[in-house]
This record gives sequence, structure tokens and C-alpha cells, in this order.
Amino acid sequence: MNQLSTEHIEGETEMTFIEHLEELRWHLIRAFAAITIITIAVFLAKKFVFYTVILGPSDANFFTYETICKIGRQLRFADSFCFEELPFKIINTDMAGQFLIHLKTSFVLGFILAFPYVLYEVWKFIEPGLYLKEKKYTRGIVMFGSLFFFVGVLFGYFVLAPFSINFLGSYSVSETVKNTINLASYIATLTTLVFASGIVFELPMVVFILAKLGLVTATDMRTYRKHGFVAMLIFAAIITPPDLTSQIIIALPLYVLYEFSILIAKRVNPDTSEEIAQI
Repeated sequence: MNQLSTEHIEGETEMTFIEHLEELRWHLIRAFAAITIITIAVFLAKKFVFYTVILGPSDANFFTYETICKIGRQLRFADSFCFEELPFKIINTDMAGQFLIHLKTSFVLGFILAFPYVLYEVWKFIEPGLYLKEKKYTRGIVMFGSLFFFVGVLFGYFVLAPFSINFLGSYSVSETVKNTINLASYIATLTTLVFASGIVFELPMVVFILAKLGLVTATDMRTYRKHGFVAMLIFAAIITPPDLTSQIIIALPLYVLYEFSILIAKRVNPDTSEEIAQI
């Protein structure tokens, strides 16, 4: 007990349950205030947000499509990988649809852009309850957590979303059936893929912390690799539209992240059982 008590920072007093709730309330208020401010800014920047960002993957001139086109030409496939126009139209069918979608989209983007501050507020609420050793191992969690999140968001926006939108928007069971996609459906697909990609890219950081704390080893992750792969497929099925292609597109990066996390766990917390077996 004495050893545990000395790991806490001197001068800290134990808070009551009500005081914890009050502290949590203020952290949530500050986080929500940050999201609200950024949401308002995004809402006011409607032209840039929708024309350039949201509707970007629906335009044949989008960066990803132009890059694929250039690569195809360099590989001497002529214009086989180039798009003159994506074979679908986006429409709105509800009277208040565009306004409500504008609000929802602004909030989602507000949360994504405010993620570092939200993570900071969450961390500041959790940090006082940690021991000095745990605080040392989790140092830099806000910076690296935000970095991995935004890398995942960019991956989702420039890789997952364009391929999914292009495939789903051009897929047809018959030439007589034309794809006219509702704006709400389009944005739901885009934001789900982008946000989910940002979340799953946190896996290496989570494994790093757990390995530092001795809760996860590379051997454990290898042992449960098959179980993890099944969990990835289930997770991909939940966060993606109900089609096999989108599920595979999100499941493959998840598997790569899982294997990368195994390397992190092995480096951070070498398994002594492996070393003994080699001896």
C-alpha cells in the first residue's frame, strides 16, 4: 500500500463521486464548446466545405482520380484508369433536406477538427487517477493520438471514400437502371468511412500504451490473430455500407494496422518466453 501511495503526486487529494461528476461536467462543457465554435465556422464556410471537400470525391477531377489516371498513363494503360465524369447524379428529395444535411455535416466536421482538444479534455479528466508510472508511459497521448487520427481521416478521405463512392456510384444491375443518389446517402457514406478510418488508425497507439503497461504482448496478439481478423470483418460490416467491397476496403487497412501493432508490442514489451525458447 505504501508503494502504491507514493506513486501519486504529492499534494493530490482524493475526490468524492460528486466532485468527479462536477469535474467531468466541466470537461464535457469545454469539449462541446470547442466543437460548437468549429461547427459554426464550418457552417459559415459552406461553399468551400461542400464544393471542395464534401463533393470532391464525386468529381472526376478529384485528386485521387487524377493520380490514378496519371499512374495508368505511366504504366501505358492509356486512359483506361481515367474518368471524364462519374456515372451518377446526386439529388435531394426532402424539403428541408439540404439545410438539415448542412447542419449535420458541419457538426461532424466540427467534431473531427476539434478532436485534438476533445482528446485533451478526456485525458485531463483521466490523468489525475493514474500513477506516476502510468502517466510516464502515456506521455504524448494527445499529440500522437491526434496525429494517428488525422492520418486515418486523410486515408479515409483520399483512399477509402473515393474507391467506395466510385464503385457504389457506378455499380449497376442493369443498363436500364440509372444511379441517382440521395445527398443524405452520399454524405453518410463519406463521413462514415472517413470518421471510422480515423478511429481505427488509433490502434497502434492503443497497443503501444497497453504494451507499456504490460497488458498486451506480441505473443498474445499473434495467438488471437484469427479472432482479431474476424472482429475486423464484423467491425467493417457495421461501419460500412452493406456491400462486400466497402467491407474489404476497410478490413484490409485494419489488418495491416494489426500486424504493425504486433511489431510495436514486440519492440515495446519483448516477450521473455520467446527469448527463453530460443535459448
